[in-house]
Amino acid sequence: MMRRRDFLRATLVTAGAVVVPTACSEDEGVAGACDAHENDAYFPQSVASGDPRPDSVVLWTRLVDSQQTADVSLALVIALDEGFTQLVTLTPTSSSAATVGSTSTRLSVIARADFDHCVKVKVSGLSPGTTYYYRFYYTTGNGCVSSRVGRTRTAPTPDADVPVRFAFVSCQDYVGRYYNAYAALAREQLDFVVHLGDYIYETTGDPSIQTPSEERKVTFSDVNGAIAFEPAEGAPYYAARSLSNYRELYKTYRSDRALQRVHELFPMIAIWGDHEFSRECYGATATYFDGRQPETDVERRKAANQAWFEYMPVDYPAGDDFTYDRTADYPQDMTIYRDFTFGKHVHLVMTDLRTYRADHLIPEDGFPGKVIARQGELVAQLGSLPEHAGNYIEDIDNHEQGLYATALEEAAPLLGFDPSLGFAQDESPRTVSASFVNAVVAKLNEQRSVEEQLPLITRMESAGMDFGIAYVDLGKYVDFTLEKPDFYSAFGSRYFVVKETFDAASRFAYDPSTGSDTMVMGEAQLAWFKDTIKESKSTWKVWGNEYCLSQLAIDLTPSFAEDDPLKRRFYLSCDGWDGFREQRNALLSEIATAGNVVAITGDLGAFLAGTPAVDRADAEPAKIVEFVGAAISSATYQSRLQRQIASHPLLKHAMGAESIAVGIDDYLVEKGVAAPANPYLAFSNASSNGFCIAEANADEFVVSMHMLPADALAKPLYEEADAATLDGQITIARYKTVAGESDLYEEEGGTWKKWSPATASEGG
Repeated sequence: MMRRRDFLRATLVTAGAVVVPTACSEDEGVAGACDAHENDAYFPQSVASGDPRPDSVVLWTRLVDSQQTADVSLALVIALDEGFTQLVTLTPTSSSAATVGSTSTRLSVIARADFDHCVKVKVSGLSPGTTYYYRFYYTTGNGCVSSRVGRTRTAPTPDADVPVRFAFVSCQDYVGRYYNAYAALAREQLDFVVHLGDYIYETTGDPSIQTPSEERKVTFSDVNGAIAFEPAEGAPYYAARSLSNYRELYKTYRSDRALQRVHELFPMIAIWGDHEFSRECYGATATYFDGRQPETDVERRKAANQAWFEYMPVDYPAGDDFTYDRTADYPQDMTIYRDFTFGKHVHLVMTDLRTYRADHLIPEDGFPGKVIARQGELVAQLGSLPEHAGNYIEDIDNHEQGLYATALEEAAPLLGFDPSLGFAQDESPRTVSASFVNAVVAKLNEQRSVEEQLPLITRMESAGMDFGIAYVDLGKYVDFTLEKPDFYSAFGSRYFVVKETFDAASRFAYDPSTGSDTMVMGEAQLAWFKDTIKESKSTWKVWGNEYCLSQLAIDLTPSFAEDDPLKRRFYLSCDGWDGFREQRNALLSEIATAGNVVAITGDLGAFLAGTPAVDRADAEPAKIVEFVGAAISSATYQSRLQRQIASHPLLKHAMGAESIAVGIDDYLVEKGVAAPANPYLAFSNASSNGFCIAEANADEFVVSMHMLPADALAKPLYEEADAATLDGQITIARYKTVAGESDLYEEEGGTWKKWSPATASEGG
């Protein structure tokens, strides 16, 4: 019996390569006497290649034979031409039993049943900057069949003075939408494609982001192994948990012909986002239930990791003999951050921003009234009190002879919150927000007679209280118009977080001396990342970044009355770098010194361009350039924001709040405003899908944003006859940065115009 470690290693066969021109026909030289023909039934996910280096690339396929449930053997053939007349001699270099035979133009490999019959072959000894063609063959009882032909390309040598052209993409939800963006991308001339995460989505019909159709849906055969959801509105749906669930996601997504075509044409360099495991996860912890129940599930995380390992053509930094071992301790089971060079001008550095990161700074189950920073502490550490700090009762158990403590205890079972108020049993004194106490008392008074009414804390009384930061001051609002208000919420934690108090809370919580600057990447990855960027000799240091670096805040102060808690500036999401303000500042201040650092980013579902900078009052803060690509097919950021506003505890009641999502681009990029909410953001399109193409040379780094309206994904436009229709729906915005600068240029009417925060705020 093969040991587990052996069969896991067997999924990545390594082979040396030598080009051997041959005059024999394809059938004679490759498949013997059999009449080989393409048969998608045996190769339902087609082929793929990935992680190109100057001398190597990883090739992938998956074999399906309904008559074979055990291991099966197949052959790989590589050539310099699409007609397979210039074959490459392949020499097995792996000690694994997955290879059979010696030097030949056919490399025999084994598709292991234990790995869902996936096969990965790392072919080394190739020529740099060279296009290769490949296909897999399989002999059945009825003859020889082959996969479709794949095309791949190795990277140029690090000293090659050549331009580089590549695409970057992310967020390709299969459910309810088609990959028309990929159909357009497949017609481009590219060296490779970078995938920045959310290759799959783990849910089958999450109503917050997905609308399944009969033609585009995901079903699990192992429903007992999945996580079941029964929302109050909409149909029940599932989230993947078992290895079978995650495998079926990849098989379903990879069945799409447009996605297959992209894999057949271009090598892909991929990193995972959150949905390869679970929405807005951190490490092995999901966030579906917002603190209502524990969601750390290491076995689920490992199932997700194994499926990614099986289906993605990745060259792991641990080496050719890397073994994925489900028994290994998490997160040491797999390392996926890695880097690539493409000639003299592009050094691509791919990070993993989900595995090692900490929980969100503001917990979803944080009790809204709990004070997390008192006045004396804030002044001592920050030098002043933040705007929108709130008054608090220092010791609620003894204040007014415990009147309000008793009121909160009475309200707890009625309103559905923890009577401990989020405090530990021995934690004393219990300091509680005065405004929150008033909200609870007002709710109780609705059910009391006039004689039984409890007194509210008056404005005069609160004026004598100290100021601090409670969770409610960060946006942890509660909708007290409901019979059972919800005290567990992503609002004020991940979404719509009050900017000024969150900035202060971030600074208050941050302590570089304890290593808290590693809270996103982890210690080892952070050191590797900073060293790789700063030591790079390439013209452009390109960071494959999973979520937005640019600040995304909106200013609602002009829209609401003075006493309205919505009269604030809000961070739209603290799941990304806005939620790790000080870590982001520390990182930008270091890597900006390397010069010519460009971040390419996914995740958001919007196109953005900007120059994210250190969040300080410096005249010339350290900054880099960032280009954010929208989703291939997933819900746009505008549509997701509409759903968030419709469920926000206060915004859903506010007059005209729905216009925030409709006009989100104007909120994010304010023109002619003296103090815009996002001074370093130049462009936003939150209502389109699409992809980006980057072109880099010694002088400039140019990004073309190919933007498709969201309704253009309702039906497939995959055929050649659809090309004109598809092209007619694409609009292109172009931005660039120039070597030696960290500025942004926008193309207008064929002319490049330099963008700066100063001219933007002046309306220029």
